[in-house]
Amino acid sequence: MKSVFRIFFKTLRIVLAPLILLWEAVTTPKGVVRDPQAQSLVDKECLALALYQFRTCPFCVKVRREMRRLSLNIALLDAQGDGPIRGDLIRGGGKAMVPCLRITDAQGNSQWLYESASIIDYLRSRFG
Repeated sequence: MKSVFRIFFKTLRIVLAPLILLWEAVTTPKGVVRDPQAQSLVDKECLALALYQFRTCPFCVKVRREMRRLSLNIALLDAQGDGPIRGDLIRGGGKAMVPCLRITDAQGNSQWLYESASIIDYLRSRFG
């Protein structure tokens, strides 16, 4: 019975994935326009941020849309498969849940922020 459920959900993901990506492409907002100097400062601050995400996760799409709206160049790390990126997420954040924003301070300490609404609130308060 487990294999039937597994096959069903895998098929569902295969069918929905292109639709989610199409929806993201169609509904992506235009980014905030800053003067080059201000954008350069924002880009420098974004070097301390990384978003662990799945490409077709609706909550990750929501965060990426907000990043584009705010014109943020944050590194996107795909934690979908069992690999080093997913391992880093589990070791650092404690769980394999996405989206997760890694915030690194000047001393190299990392804070792991989960939940799309919390990440969006953080990005808006810092860059909005």
